[in-house]
Amino acid sequence: MASSSKSPATEVQVGDLAVRVSNPDRVYFPELGLTKLDLVNYYLSVGDGIVRALRERPCMLHRFPDGLAGEKVHQKRVPHGAPPWLETVRVTFPRYNRHADELCVTKPADVVWAVQMSTVEFHPWNSRRADTEKPDEWRIDLDPMPDCDYDRVRRVAGVAHEVLDELGITGYPKTSGGRGLHIYVRVEPQWGFSDVRRAALAFAREVERRAPDDVTTTWWRKDRDPSKLFVDYNQNARDHTIASAYSVRGVPTATVSTPVTWEEIPEADPRDFTIRTVPGRFATLGDLHATIDDKHHSLGELLEWASRDEKAGLEGPADPTGS
Repeated sequence: MASSSKSPATEVQVGDLAVRVSNPDRVYFPELGLTKLDLVNYYLSVGDGIVRALRERPCMLHRFPDGLAGEKVHQKRVPHGAPPWLETVRVTFPRYNRHADELCVTKPADVVWAVQMSTVEFHPWNSRRADTEKPDEWRIDLDPMPDCDYDRVRRVAGVAHEVLDELGITGYPKTSGGRGLHIYVRVEPQWGFSDVRRAALAFAREVERRAPDDVTTTWWRKDRDPSKLFVDYNQNARDHTIASAYSVRGVPTATVSTPVTWEEIPEADPRDFTIRTVPGRFATLGDLHATIDDKHHSLGELLEWASRDEKAGLEGPADPTGS
């Protein structure tokens, strides 16, 4: 351990690499007394899971340089001075004629480096660096409106599971770390973002047809019933990101976006999955998303549904920049 009166630090050995962690005792979660080093140790405890969730994806970092009590920073670009072993992936933003070299996690040391840079949350793209314009992950975001209770979220998850089963598609659920649930599906990386969104909207509409009292796909937030659940297909838009599996959330209770089994959903309380409880769960169960890369599914049937809906007069996905 190295330290000085001005900048106390510790060195964390991660595989073959040593990562310097400055200010390890800085409190990040005041209500729980959890420090920066606690955050490092949490991510090391779920190392295989967080690396699998982030592997080779452009990743936005949600940083809290002064802990949760301070300002939150959304950072896309890896700063100058990053260690030479850190990998990046370049993504472009044509609308602004810009690009960014974003973190591209391939190993646990990359995650620890990000925590050293005050990262709490990891928000990866749904595509990988081999072709950042062709997503290999379809994200189903079950997003409860303000007056939607969690029992409704559970019911809708069951409907989504039913539709996926009928399509012959394997979905991998996780808590959002908030009030919702996410379901991830690996898809063949042969479609662009617009087609993945079309497929996601077609799926959301089918869930809405089966559970009209519980679900809305209304685009404008002001027009949605506040007691319903919004199946947010727009999380599949280019450069839209949500917290990865095993990402801690920047909330006082330090909840974690945690993989769960379908069988757990009717009883599990997402508030129980925290930085303190998930390491033991991971040690016992391993990564419940460990097989997520075993099969990549086709979106062909869902795109046929999308074409059917559009021919029937239903609008396609709205422009995400207009939300």
